Amino acid sequence: MAAATRSLRAQWLKHTVLRAPTARWQSSFAHLEKEMKERKIQPIFDDLTPQSSYRLNTTLADFLPSVAPPSVLPPTSPPQTLPVPHHLIYFEPTKPQSHMLPDGTNPDQSPGAPFVRRMWAGGHVLYNHSNPLLLDSTRAVCAEFIRSVTLKGLPGAERLFVRIERRLARATPAELHLLAAAQTSAEEKETLEHRVRQRLWRDNDTDFGPCSILENRNIVFMRARSAEEAARETAKAASKQFQPQHKPDFSHTITPDAKLLFWFSALTFNAHAIHLDPEYSRQVEGHRNLLFHGPLSFVFMITILQLEMRKLGSNEVVKSVEYRNLAPLYAHEPVTFCGTKVGEGKWEIWTETPEGGIAVKGTVLTEPGSKKSV
Repeated sequence: MAAATRSLRAQWLKHTVLRAPTARWQSSFAHLEKEMKERKIQPIFDDLTPQSSYRLNTTLADFLPSVAPPSVLPPTSPPQTLPVPHHLIYFEPTKPQSHMLPDGTNPDQSPGAPFVRRMWAGGHVLYNHSNPLLLDSTRAVCAEFIRSVTLKGLPGAERLFVRIERRLARATPAELHLLAAAQTSAEEKETLEHRVRQRLWRDNDTDFGPCSILENRNIVFMRARSAEEAARETAKAASKQFQPQHKPDFSHTITPDAKLLFWFSALTFNAHAIHLDPEYSRQVEGHRNLLFHGPLSFVFMITILQLEMRKLGSNEVVKSVEYRNLAPLYAHEPVTFCGTKVGEGKWEIWTETPEGGIAVKGTVLTEPGSKKSV
C-alpha cells in the first residue's frame, strides 16, 4: 500500500508540478471554452436496482439521528422511487484505472494542463416528481454535457470554472437495442451516443424534456502548486470564516472517519486521492487530513432535512437544491449540518466547520408530494 501511495504521488508530480512552469507564461485560454463545450461525452447507462441505494442507507445509518440501518434489501416490485438525493451514487463513469488522471479523477471533464487540480465548487439539482426514476431494475441513462466554461483570475493564477450538466432519464427500447449492438460495433455505439444526446439535450437548462433529474455540477480547475504554496493557500482560505445568517431550526453533528469516506468513494466509483490518501492530501493539496466529499455534504444535508420534514408531519418533497462549497471539511473533525425554514416551501441549509463557520451553503425549494413520491 505504501509503495502504491508513493507511486501515485510520483505520477502526480511528473504530470503536474514539473509541467506547470512551462505553461505559466500563457495568459489566454479562450480556446478551451469552445473545445470543452463541443466535447461528446459518452452517455452512462445504469440499472436502477435498489442495491446501491440500500448500501448508501446502510453507510449513512450510523451517522444519522435515530435511524436504524435497513435490515434487508428492498424488493423491486412494487418498486421504490429513487430517493432524493441518491442519484449521486448512480450514473457514475466506470473507467479502468489506466484511463483516469494521475490523481484518480475523470478526464472527460478536465481542461488538461496547466489546470490539473480540481475542486467541487457546488451545484444545482432539479427533481421532476411527476416523472420519477424507479428502482425497478430497468435501465436508465445519463447524458452529460459541458454547459459553460468561465476563466477567472490574473495570468498565472487563473481558475477555470466548468459547469457540467447531467440529464437523467429512463432509456428507451430503441436505445437498449442499440446498446446491445454497440457491444461489437463502433458504428452502432456512435449512433447510440448521438441519439441519447439528441433526445435529452435542451437549450433551456431547466427544461426537463423526458428527464427525471437535471443536475449541474460546478467544478473549478486550478494550476499545480508546490507543497509550500498549497499550505499557504489552504491556511489563507481557512482564515476566511463565513458566518451563518440564520439560527438553525435543527442541527446534527457527526465526526466522519476514513471508513465513511472510503465507502462513499466506493459507492460513487470515485478514486480521487484527496479522499483516500492522507499523505497525498497533505503533501500535494496542502490539507491537514482527508477531505470530506462535497457531494457527501450534499447527501447529509438533504437527508437530514427530509428527516426533519417527516418529523414535522410534512408531505413536502424536495423540488430543487442550489448549493455552494465555501470551505474544506476533514475526516476525524466534527461536521454540523443545519437548516431553517425561511418561507413557504423554502429552506436554507448549511454545513458548519468545527469553528462554526459555513463550509457549505444551500437553498432548498419544496413542493407538495403525492403518496407515490414520498
